[in-house]
Amino acid sequence: MYIGCHLSISNGFTKAAQAAISIGANTFQFFTRNPRGGKAKDLDFDDIEKLKEIMKKYKFGSLLAHAPYTLNLASYKENVYDFAKTIFKNDLERLEKIPCNLYNFHPGNHTGKGEEYGIDRIAAILNDVITGNENTMILLETMSGKGTEIGYTFEQLKKIIDKIKYSELIGVCLDTCHVYSAGYDIVNNLDNVIEHFDNIVGIDKLKAIHLNDSMKEFGSKKDRHAGIGEGTIGLEAITKIINHPQLRDLPFFLETPNDLDGHKYEIELLRELGS
Repeated sequence: MYIGCHLSISNGFTKAAQAAISIGANTFQFFTRNPRGGKAKDLDFDDIEKLKEIMKKYKFGSLLAHAPYTLNLASYKENVYDFAKTIFKNDLERLEKIPCNLYNFHPGNHTGKGEEYGIDRIAAILNDVITGNENTMILLETMSGKGTEIGYTFEQLKKIIDKIKYSELIGVCLDTCHVYSAGYDIVNNLDNVIEHFDNIVGIDKLKAIHLNDSMKEFGSKKDRHAGIGEGTIGLEAITKIINHPQLRDLPFFLETPNDLDGHKYEIELLRELGS
């Protein structure tokens, strides 16, 4: 099982990888830059080489880069839209120099302009910045559906993917808290949810999982993560998720409200529950 959590790279990739190893992780997620802003540190290529050595030695799975929350690829405001395009393009260029082949982002908010408008805006940026030569798989994250979010239904994700020229470079990161809050019953009908995803998007497009419990009830449209086994999804359902034949070989990334020790406990627990 490839499993990790979100780690800071403010002190370098090597420190993050060492922290991952210390808690029993064999992958990790990181923000490409300030998650509430847009600034990114210069890449340290000596540090990146050390990261490659650690990943090889400890047989790491794919790392997951996360775009900053400030991006809104669906915005009608040209300054916001141009900012998103610039950062997205720069992130893809930087990731070609890092041993990380997964890049996850929140599709965007249409802010009252409507779903179709938002989907067209998202697709336009992706078509502008993706060259087709990238080694990075770009992942649309499943959302909870709060406000005017796009990406909380599988049909919306499919519509975006279908508009992308190089759609072979587009995948999905399924967030368990988000899909549960969006109304997909992964607690009582996991097989049906996966079958529905396969029918609409295609299971081959599912590349990673954000493994989180939920503070809120089913269908709440609220994005509130809970620790593993401490929310409304529960440990029994999470056990089924990590052992499901169509999911268990994917990398799992914890985004639970925990410190490093808390993540260590969760990873140990999940490894015990994993088949």
